[in-house]
Order: sequence, then structure tokens, then C-alpha cells
Amino acid sequence: MAFDPFSLLAGALAGGGLFLFVISLYGMSPRPSRPKRHLVKFLTTRAAIAAVAATMVLVITGWPVVAVGTVLLVFAWRGLSGGAAEERAAMSRLEGLAAWTESLRDTIAGAAGLEQAIPSSIRAAAPTLRPHLRAMIDRLHTRMALPDALALFADELDDPSADLVVAALILNSRLRGPGLRDVLGALAVSAREELDMRRRVEAERRATRRSVQIVVITALAFAGILVVFNPAYVEEYEDALGQAVLVVVAGLFGAGFAWMRRLARFDKPTRLLMGGGGDG
Repeated sequence: MAFDPFSLLAGALAGGGLFLFVISLYGMSPRPSRPKRHLVKFLTTRAAIAAVAATMVLVITGWPVVAVGTVLLVFAWRGLSGGAAEERAAMSRLEGLAAWTESLRDTIAGAAGLEQAIPSSIRAAAPTLRPHLRAMIDRLHTRMALPDALALFADELDDPSADLVVAALILNSRLRGPGLRDVLGALAVSAREELDMRRRVEAERRATRRSVQIVVITALAFAGILVVFNPAYVEEYEDALGQAVLVVVAGLFGAGFAWMRRLARFDKPTRLLMGGGGDG
């Protein structure tokens, strides 16, 4: 199972080209921004796991294409869950938004103005909303106009349901008309209904995500058993032609996994307010 550096380079280039090809077909869904420290820690941990796994695969099989595929699989493994973590976070944020909207409605019902009601509502806000509410209150303390502070608040939440609530608050802060309490009550009910719907959809998608992971683990386990316990069956893949065939096989598997992940992914609707705080 000897290999030369040129085979390793060819395998790396083939694997990288395959990865870019899959990205060009399916694209990459935008993810919420992370603190730089957490992002560096995440990439460092994944890189260490990928390096160890790829080295073990290369030592056992001597196949550079499979080693490169192992690196890509380690970095893409979390994505095989189809955005489950992002969807759970979005539902938690939506639940907190509904509760905050109800709290704001009740505070306004006590004859408090919007500028006074927003700081008072932070005490009953969910932990997912408190940092953004504190940032908005700090902006108000620095004499930023309420519509601009609300627009920046919507950009930080980055959620279509939050845009509906914030849009109602922006209109009221500019027009100072009556009926805000009724509007907030209706929006809170709508958010609760959307939350129930998304929970039902998430329960159905969970089965699809589990199927994706079972298929991936079964395929990898079967291939590993063949390599370890029946090396004569796979010895045809040791030369350059065999490695080229492996690139094609890995590409088909990768396209299939990406398609299954797409089926299990929740596509977030387009936001109503886009870059609303840019002018403030």
C-alpha cells in the first residue's frame, strides 16, 4: 500500500475540486455570525480531529483520496443534521419574542409610552433577547432615534417574525397612533401559532435527519469493514486509476448526502426589514 507524494497531491486536488463542485451545485446556507474566539476554537478543534482521522485512514488504506474525503466529512458532519441546531435556536428565539411582545403589550396597557415600555420589558425578556434589548436601550440612552434603534435591533435578531413586531413598533414610534396594544396582541398570537407549526414540522424533519446520519454511518462502516477484513476485494483501488474511480464514487456519495441534507433543512423566509439600521 505504498504511495508517493504526487498521488497525495493529486488526491488532495481531486478532493478539493469535488468539494467546490458540490458547493457550486447546492450553495452554502448563511449562518448566524459567531464571536471570533468561538469560531477559532471551533475550526481548531475540527482541524485537529480531521488531521488525526485522515492520518489514520491514510496509514490503514494508503489511499490519499479517502484521506481527503475524511477531512471533508469531519468538517461537514455537523451539517448532516440539516440545520437542526439552528432551527432549535430559531424556535427558542421565536418563543422569547412572543413572550416579549406580550410583555410589551401589557406594559403599554398601563399607559406607558413606547420609550418607557421597552426598558421596562427587559426584566421579563428571555435570555436570548436580553443582550439585544440591552444594546437597544444603550443606543436610546445615547440619544439615538427610536426608529433607528429598533431597526438595528431587528438586524441583530435577523428573524422574519421579529421584523413584523419591530415594523409595528417603528410605525407607531413615527406616527404615534392608537391601537399598538391590539397590534402587539395579534402579533404575539401569530408568533405562537408559527411556533406551534414549526415544532410540528421539526418533529417530521427529525426523522429525515436521522435517516441521513444512519445512511452515512452504514456506508462508511461497510467500506471500512471491506478495507480491513477483505483487502483483496478493494486492492484495485490502490493505483492511480483506482483513486480516480474513488473520486467519482465519493462525488456520487457526496451529492447524495447533500441532497438528503437539503431535504431536511429548514429554509428561513425572506426578512421584511433588510439593513434597516444602516441609515441611523
